[in-house]
Amino acid sequence: MRLRALLDTDALGLKLLGGEDELDRTVRGVMTTDLRDPSRYLSGGELVLTGLAWRRNAADSDPFVHLLVQNGVVALAAGEAELGDVPDDLVLACARHRLPLFAVHESVAFATITEHVVRQVSGERAGDLAAVVDRHRRMMTSGPAGGGPDVVLDLLGSDLDLRAWVLSPTGRLIADPKVAAPALPAEVCARLAAEQLSAARTGRRGPHRMTLGTTTYSLFPIRSSGRAPQAARDVRETVLSDWLLAVEADASDWPEERLDLLQGVTQLISVERDRRDAARTVRRRLAQEVLELVQTGAAPAEIAARLRVAAPVLLPGLGAAPHWQVVVARVEWDGGEIEAGPIAQSLLEEILVDPLATGPEPSDRIAVAHMGDEAIALVPLPAVSTEHDGSEAGILADALLDTIREPLSAGLDDDGRVTLGVSAAVHSAEGLRGALEEARHARRVAAARTGRVCAAGHQELASHVLLLPFVPDDVRRAFTARLLDPLREYDRRHRAELIPTLEAFLECDGSWTRCATRLHLHVNTLRYRVGRIEQLTSRDLSRLEDKLDFFLALRMS
Repeated sequence: MRLRALLDTDALGLKLLGGEDELDRTVRGVMTTDLRDPSRYLSGGELVLTGLAWRRNAADSDPFVHLLVQNGVVALAAGEAELGDVPDDLVLACARHRLPLFAVHESVAFATITEHVVRQVSGERAGDLAAVVDRHRRMMTSGPAGGGPDVVLDLLGSDLDLRAWVLSPTGRLIADPKVAAPALPAEVCARLAAEQLSAARTGRRGPHRMTLGTTTYSLFPIRSSGRAPQAARDVRETVLSDWLLAVEADASDWPEERLDLLQGVTQLISVERDRRDAARTVRRRLAQEVLELVQTGAAPAEIAARLRVAAPVLLPGLGAAPHWQVVVARVEWDGGEIEAGPIAQSLLEEILVDPLATGPEPSDRIAVAHMGDEAIALVPLPAVSTEHDGSEAGILADALLDTIREPLSAGLDDDGRVTLGVSAAVHSAEGLRGALEEARHARRVAAARTGRVCAAGHQELASHVLLLPFVPDDVRRAFTARLLDPLREYDRRHRAELIPTLEAFLECDGSWTRCATRLHLHVNTLRYRVGRIEQLTSRDLSRLEDKLDFFLALRMS
């Protein structure tokens, strides 16, 4: 707003005492002070209100006005309640430094002026920001990106004094303002993401409010720009992939205009999100091609040729061929017809990004395909070093779990699970098939545990799966005979299909519903068969140890 607009409002009780030629200055804020030196509280563009308590004699006026001008103040308004008329020495000092001076009638409270100025300035800023956001949206939807989410957050900070951050569903910091905003601690990011996921599962409308310590945040979901909030048949289809905008403010008392503006900001950021997802198409296709070759038993030379094509795309500029790790993920929901493969694919692309890396770019190094309900990631490693304990560096299951457990558990609520398996690093195409099987076995080990989010790494397989070939034949025969011979004999006499039932039950991670569906049985029939298996072997298939024993026996038979 312009200074002259203050004189057009009679309710403010302002009288101009000097500076008529400077009334086109822009007011960007207001501050009330009676400090002799308020410099540290000034940022420029303010209208300063003062009751003159700082003035002890006429000599104080000039230094005070000089400090205001040095700090970019646009005008001074002095109250008449303390001294009656504004002192002549102050009028002269303002004229000397070309600082407009107003007198405030004693009947007018400074709060009245402050409220008026803040309302006018905020409205103008919101209008300016809305115009900028609209221009930026048109530019990004019709051509290359205009700077990404960081630019939008900087607009919020400079034009609305709002500090905001873009977070992933796992709490990774995707974008943050580059000026005047400290980075959010990782634990705060995780808690904000968990709150957003939890609120989304309950169906509450955003923005969602959360207070941590003395700071209040408002959380706005960022959905795909091509999908309306009601477009998904089931919230579980998207809850683990939507980003969020965390604003350091309480939006519960915001006017509709400002809420609409923030919704526009989320739509603008979603354009960047969709652009990033579109860029992943090539990497997804590469992963699909490589994994199909691996699973169909293609020659190592053919797989190696495909990997040579993939390596420059995922790790541009790398001289030597990378090592590779395989990560397998599965997302499972109780009930409902939900296609879990694409959900696991999007989630795996997110959680394999280095949690210390900001921005979407690091995910360009990951190629993820989905096959059925399973997502499989090929992760290139530029170099595989050996740690002090002899283990190889790379993606570690425990580190993944620590990063994602809290927020994802909130999104999974009480009807979903995420299980992950991580292979060791391999240096050639010959080792890729083994790495895939290793990651799948590790995921099954994770699935046998309790908890909504579980992960297991190749290190946890060293005691059984990887050592099976080295078990003496007589030991293997005795072990499998003790567990499986009673079932085989029962199947021979009664055609009860206990062995196939046991295999399916373990492959379905002990899920009664999925196993019954797979075998085309009623759940009660399945329970009868499992009960018979437990009776014949004196084992309990609800115990992890017994499940593992059966798993090993079947593998060795």
